[in-house]
Amino acid sequence: MNWYLIVLKKYNVFTGRARRSEYWYFALFNFLNSILMSLTDITFGMYNEETGYGLLGTIYGLVVLIPGIAVAIRRMHDVGKSGWFILIPIYNLVLAVTPGIIGENQYGSDPKDEALNAHNNLDK
Repeated sequence: MNWYLIVLKKYNVFTGRARRSEYWYFALFNFLNSILMSLTDITFGMYNEETGYGLLGTIYGLVVLIPGIAVAIRRMHDVGKSGWFILIPIYNLVLAVTPGIIGENQYGSDPKDEALNAHNNLDK
């Protein structure tokens, strides 16, 4: 859940890098929340069968659209690719599961190193 909230807080950050865990936990919680919104729409009669959309699901989808794009771009940066690679079907999924480049690359420092440094600073 923490990764999901981090992505929402970084909704307008299209630079830097995102770890696999940040990307995939966001995807997991986004999927679960989408199911919850759909069930809520159906339960309360807010689902339109003609369009296939519900009110809450549509609002939720619009709210997480920009953060989802931002984390996907940062994920591409972690593997050393341009953010435009999110537009290439299948290959972007391969890149999303690929481990990030160890150490700094042209898009910023390694997010694993940043997390390790933050953890070590808490021990002091």
